[in-house]
Amino acid sequence: MDLLTQPQAAELTRLSGRTLERHRLAGTGPKFVRLGRRVLYRRDDLEQWLIECTYRSTSEADAARPHAGSPLV
Repeated sequence: MDLLTQPQAAELTRLSGRTLERHRLAGTGPKFVRLGRRVLYRRDDLEQWLIECTYRSTSEADAARPHAGSPLV
């Protein structure tokens, strides 16, 4: 199992660490692993989340967004 730190996950997804934190709080981001105070991400979960965030049009993406009007990215 390949576990990544938040900075590594941010680099892989091309998002800031802060954006990943917001996604964790909102429950809209990739699955994560909490070991004590450490937050880690499995590479497979990040890749799956990116696949789930793939759309063919902006209207399709807007319809899928859980809280329209409050973008996290």
